[in-house]
Amino acid sequence: MEEVDVEPTITFIPGINSKEKHIGFVWGPGDILVYETSHKAAGKQSVGPSCPDVQVVRKDEDIYSPILRKLFNESHHIFVGLQNIRDDLPSKNKKPQFVRISKNYRSVIRACMEELQQIAVSTRDPALAAQYGNQVSILLAVELIWNLCEVLFIDAAPAGSLLLHLLDWVRLHKAEVDEKAQDVLRCESPTRHQFFWDVVISFVLQGRMEEARSMLAKQAVLQPAAQTTFKRMDSLLQKMPIYNPSSTQTLTEFEVKWRQWHEECDASLQDNSFASNPHLETICKILLGDDDTLLEHKELLSTWYHYVVTRLLYTHPTVKPIDLHYYAQMCMDRFLDSQSPPEPLDSILLAAFEFDIHQVIKDCSIALNNWWFVAHLTDLLHHCKLLQSHNLHFGSNLREFLLLEYASGLFTHHSLWQLAVDYFDHCQGFGRVYLELLIERVPLDTERKALKVLRICENRQMNEQVRSICKIMAKRALRNNRLGSALSWTIRAKDAAFATLISERFLQDYCSRGTFSDLDLIDNLGPAMLLSDRLTFLGKYREFHRLYGEKRFTEAAKLLLSLMTAKIAPQSFWMTLLIDALPLLEQKEVIFSVDQTHELMFCLEELTSGKAPPNPDRPMQEEDLETTKIELLRLALARNLAMAIVKEGTVEA
Repeated sequence: MEEVDVEPTITFIPGINSKEKHIGFVWGPGDILVYETSHKAAGKQSVGPSCPDVQVVRKDEDIYSPILRKLFNESHHIFVGLQNIRDDLPSKNKKPQFVRISKNYRSVIRACMEELQQIAVSTRDPALAAQYGNQVSILLAVELIWNLCEVLFIDAAPAGSLLLHLLDWVRLHKAEVDEKAQDVLRCESPTRHQFFWDVVISFVLQGRMEEARSMLAKQAVLQPAAQTTFKRMDSLLQKMPIYNPSSTQTLTEFEVKWRQWHEECDASLQDNSFASNPHLETICKILLGDDDTLLEHKELLSTWYHYVVTRLLYTHPTVKPIDLHYYAQMCMDRFLDSQSPPEPLDSILLAAFEFDIHQVIKDCSIALNNWWFVAHLTDLLHHCKLLQSHNLHFGSNLREFLLLEYASGLFTHHSLWQLAVDYFDHCQGFGRVYLELLIERVPLDTERKALKVLRICENRQMNEQVRSICKIMAKRALRNNRLGSALSWTIRAKDAAFATLISERFLQDYCSRGTFSDLDLIDNLGPAMLLSDRLTFLGKYREFHRLYGEKRFTEAAKLLLSLMTAKIAPQSFWMTLLIDALPLLEQKEVIFSVDQTHELMFCLEELTSGKAPPNPDRPMQEEDLETTKIELLRLALARNLAMAIVKEGTVEA
């Protein structure tokens, strides 16, 4: 399994010698790499070298769109807020919150859709305009499906209110009539406009009686002889009963009132009240729900689901949710061409009308180009207790599977991976496992990014990943000779072996330069210096220098001696420590006591007694320098011993 962290370039593979070309592929976190592979048939010889290409054949382009990234970011905040709703609240208190959250999701979709539309119109690149137009079409379908699911599943409006919500759904997604109405009204003579009657009939088809009456009034003014006919139609439109859920009127009372109005419309048609005006007669037939008349206006209805809602409005306004699937299937069969199969969107909407939630999710997963929609909708339906929590063969449940797939896709993006962490956190079954595997694939391009990843791991007690990240950053810093940063990362990783290695590098650096780098870090090691013996020595040796700099010679001498006698200092570094003792031995005031001087002498003898014989390949200058150092130390120690004996003898006397 090969990891793809960056967008791969085209790469040639040498050494494939086959006349026949076969395809191999490798899965990455968000891509598939396809390449030609060799396949030598029996009895055939290779005919020459070829250099096939490695191509990315599938990639989720949406996460690389700056506008759609806003969709992912905004919906992430809504998702997190949804998870914080308390489970112990009564269902009647949670339902308004779920409806509000659903509307928030839809508002984010619509905002992105409008921004894409503006860019698609303004761009001069035809290919880019087509790409944006395609994304707009997808978002339109997504918002259409989500809105219907909100009406049927989340809000779950009862009979009477149900049709009102469906009317709002159709009006929101079939807004072409408003643009056409504006064009008509802007002209000098609206009633003579070629689309005048199309606009009036479209308003009636959507149940927008006030707008239809307003348009008809303009026509009535210009035809005084037909005033009676127009008034009759205006009266029918005005009298049409509309169910009001907040009123005291019962559903039965509304049905009685609606039947009376329906009979009045039928009487007007039968007595030829509108025979003189074909357009008004057509409107009257629509008010009666005449199926042939509705189908004659397919172009104005434009979709079968608009046809469903209009037909219900004028034939069965108190339809029950359980009966919707019957009308939906019937209207779709009548509206669509029987020779061609329905589009994926049609199948999804039909499944929603049938209240088959799982089929809606399944069809959307197949039809849409990413997991955003199904993951968030399924999560919301899960919180509404509308999904059967059945286990899958490849995961814990449907909600978690979809969230894991969506979040895994986000992890392939250089910045959106941070959003995915919260999605994994709310997948109780496999979320942590996915996070542990994927967070190790995040490229640690900068120290700032590494700190972000580290903070995520530390907050979730992912100790193995914390150590891995710290080791990677420590090794990178060491390669770049940034010893302070390397030591800091090593301490966080609690890696004793690597801490020893870096401490050695610090000491080597000191020996070559004569000063310590990163003093602030070494001075503030605190308990971290106990991670390894060499790090302890580094911290204590730096403390010796600090005491010496502060002229606290007695404390500095005691610490220096303890580093050698306690075997904290490596023996290879003893000569450096003894040389550091020279200035203390040369002080006018006796710093080292008799016993301490004896200890120093013993260390010097132990160091020189096991010394190898002179190396003939070593330059004479180095040998002479080493001998001079030893002689100076012996002389200084002898002088200090004499002074210490005199001083201690005088004190005793």
